[in-house]
Amino acid sequence: MPAVPKRTDLHSILIIGSGPIVIGQAVEFDYSGTQACKALKDEGYRIILVNSNPATIMTDPEFADRTYIEPLTPATLERILEREKPDAILPTVGGQTGINLAIALYENGALERHGVELIGANYDAIKTAEDRQLFKEKMTSIGVDVPQSAYAATIEDAEQFAARIGYPLVIRPSFTLGGSGGGIAYNVEELRTIMARGLDLSPVHRVLVEESVIGWKEFELEVMRDRADNVIIVCSIENFDPMGVHTGDSIVVAPSQTLSDQEYQMLRSAALRIIRALGVIGGCNVQFALDPKSRDYAVVEVNPRVSRSSALASKATGYPIARVTAKIAVGRRLHEIPNAVTKRTTAAFEPALDYLVVKIPRWPFDKFPDGDRRLGTQMKSTGEAMAIDRSFEAALQKAVRSLEMRSRDLLWEDPNWTAADLERMIREPNDQRLWALMAALRRGHTPQKLADWSGMDPFFLHKLQNIVDCERSLLQAPSLTPGLARRAKRLGFSDQQIGTLLDDMPERVRDRRKAWGIRTTYKMVDTCAAEFEAVTPYFYGTYEAENEAPALPGRKVVVLGSGPIRIGQGIEFDYCSVRAANALREQNVSSIMINSNPETVSTDFDASTRLYFEPLDDESVRDVLENETFDGQAPLVLAQFGGQTAINLAEPLVHAGYTLLGSDLHAIDVAEDRDRFSELLDQLGIPQPPGGIVQSAPDAVSLAEQLGYPVLVRPSFVLGGRAMEVCRTADELMEFAATAKEIAGKKPLLVDKYLEGAEIEVDAICDGSRVLIPGIMEHVERAGVHSGDSIALYPAQSLTPELIDTIVRYTTELGRALGVRGLFNIQYVVFEGVVYVIEVNPRGSRTVPFLSKVTGVPMVDLAIAAALGLPLQECGLWPAGELIAAKAPVFSMNKLTHVDTYLGPEMKSTGEVMGLGDAVGEALGKALLAAGSGLPKPG
Repeated sequence: MPAVPKRTDLHSILIIGSGPIVIGQAVEFDYSGTQACKALKDEGYRIILVNSNPATIMTDPEFADRTYIEPLTPATLERILEREKPDAILPTVGGQTGINLAIALYENGALERHGVELIGANYDAIKTAEDRQLFKEKMTSIGVDVPQSAYAATIEDAEQFAARIGYPLVIRPSFTLGGSGGGIAYNVEELRTIMARGLDLSPVHRVLVEESVIGWKEFELEVMRDRADNVIIVCSIENFDPMGVHTGDSIVVAPSQTLSDQEYQMLRSAALRIIRALGVIGGCNVQFALDPKSRDYAVVEVNPRVSRSSALASKATGYPIARVTAKIAVGRRLHEIPNAVTKRTTAAFEPALDYLVVKIPRWPFDKFPDGDRRLGTQMKSTGEAMAIDRSFEAALQKAVRSLEMRSRDLLWEDPNWTAADLERMIREPNDQRLWALMAALRRGHTPQKLADWSGMDPFFLHKLQNIVDCERSLLQAPSLTPGLARRAKRLGFSDQQIGTLLDDMPERVRDRRKAWGIRTTYKMVDTCAAEFEAVTPYFYGTYEAENEAPALPGRKVVVLGSGPIRIGQGIEFDYCSVRAANALREQNVSSIMINSNPETVSTDFDASTRLYFEPLDDESVRDVLENETFDGQAPLVLAQFGGQTAINLAEPLVHAGYTLLGSDLHAIDVAEDRDRFSELLDQLGIPQPPGGIVQSAPDAVSLAEQLGYPVLVRPSFVLGGRAMEVCRTADELMEFAATAKEIAGKKPLLVDKYLEGAEIEVDAICDGSRVLIPGIMEHVERAGVHSGDSIALYPAQSLTPELIDTIVRYTTELGRALGVRGLFNIQYVVFEGVVYVIEVNPRGSRTVPFLSKVTGVPMVDLAIAAALGLPLQECGLWPAGELIAAKAPVFSMNKLTHVDTYLGPEMKSTGEVMGLGDAVGEALGKALLAAGSGLPKPG
């Protein structure tokens, strides 16, 4: 067959982004969109990009020829089509948002009016996969089983189907993301409630009601097809939880562990038939349910686009699904696309894995302890962590550590759990089910009993039993022996866990395993199980003899990423990490990225000089630093850009003998230590709200009586306003201070007089003496609402020239006095004409990408130059342009039930959007439209 060239009839392509981060649609689409932009630019096409999310890498100017940060609505997109006249739209890398917009533009005639083609997946393919009734008919026509179902436009339609088939029933609204509006109905009352919500949330007001296959095993296959009908399976993924839990809320394993070869070939053949029948060109995700008793299977859902699982599969295999999808969309065939990892094979090879990958979700119930923790078909997690190792046990333990939940490794269990609690938590899916399984095994329940309760495959429960058996061996051992240490490390036990079980210090465990020659070695993720030589810089840690990652020579810096996405620490820190890695390389310094989040651009194999996919804890980071020490010279550590995750690692790493790049530990400690920070402000003559530090809830009440209510109480060293509250009475303060103290641990509590003024936020860069202030932002809400939940305007609108001069002077003095080298963020409150400092953070902040984009100041690049000792060329306040920008928060409250939606000092939003305009009203209106809030109605 002759070679099929790329399409020469296309010249410019519009890529639709996915908008703000919400539960069900997160940072994975920044990764896929960025890959698609790079892939199509490589092919010589002009790229137009539209997205409303300023925190993304993809909206940086170098990724597209023309970037629009605008509301993602059909009307906005049609105006862009009129202006830019693209030849085609690629909608399959922008999540459900991109798909829904493409359908809207097709159905309202905009594509025909402007002569624009859909590539990657055409209208028929999208409509068939997303319209539940059409999908059912197509699957039946190709002989692929689907659960019995009915398409309902009313609650009465659903009740009639239920009367015929019985309960439970699964409700799946058409064209929604993350299972929005869906659920499982066990009776008619639940059916009516879920149907009403599903009909309301479905853009087409149609809902599929289907028979339940709850308890069947769930598998996903990532499939890739080109225009010449070549098809490969990129990855098989198995859910730890059986059907009934949204795949985004399930622990998953790759490759699949419990499929027989016969079962795998059956599902593989079905997946190939499905992608061919739908006519999808590029990546496609197929979800199957498999009855463990009969080997009957049913296809549950197909995403005719790059999905959350695609990002996971890309990072698990090293196969860049979004990049290949984009190239296929413009006519390339699989065998014509080089494998960017091996540089010796092509994209036509199915990846082979000689390791195992575990992904675990990160839920927001630390923020919402009163929320409904039960898991079902509507997704509730905000992010996820992934781990790679040679066994399920080791990868699972790493993944749990990567969640960064304080003291929540697999040793943790609630001492108040009763036998009845454990059985309920194992039978009914919830975010603590894994820990309940471990507790039940410790209390003598067998894996088979737990399989009966949970419906999980006994294979996984026997693996958990292996971990419990090793715990018992450690508890019973008089001391740690080389054999026991090796066994524990290969099962993923951390030094901290081993030390806890032996009643020993983690440092002593580390010293002993070093003495015995038990050290972390690093293996390569090469897509081909070492069958071909590869040149990838992508590694994971394990405990084996051969080390495939010898230390890099020359100048190098380890960049600490920010781990899983959570409320309070989102995509903005991935933006900072990626920009930092790139800026280091431009300064001829090797950038070594450590991160555990599979959704991110930072964990793309070419985003840094070298990538380590590892937990962001003291032990794992030190292992990498030891591995990268060359001729006695250890890398510097960059902790400014990974949010609180990275800042919290600064102190233990410095105490272990490593050096921070940029702002040192002194700057971090002075900013976080209330006494030292107050002393500094007094020396500089800068006002702060009156307050102090306390060690207990009663002390907080005593101080508040001196200050007068209302007061603000918060633990130190937290991000996202965790456990922060404005208290107006002594009873309120006692309650909230007790919660805050629990989170603070040994750290003190801060209690301040609450000043109800205008909140002002400043990001700045300091080289040790000179300070550049890209912009001053003003919050629309009064002080007391967390900055991440406030609408911010740039430039600040209500400040007098005198107040601006004061803010610039205070910012400059604080940067110099702290000795900042790089980025820092200051929050002020203006109360009765006086400027007060609330807090200073000597690190990158949530607003860095927003301010970088609206001012044109490359803030991270300048911060890296300053950290490396280069002087700033500009200082003072950067002149504001004519445009006004508004940053608005986006919330995911509709995914969580029993959650307090009141906004206060603790952050609750999951993402953000930006609006740009010539006037405040236009910028604010666009931001509200992009956030989905709608414009205020007169009245």
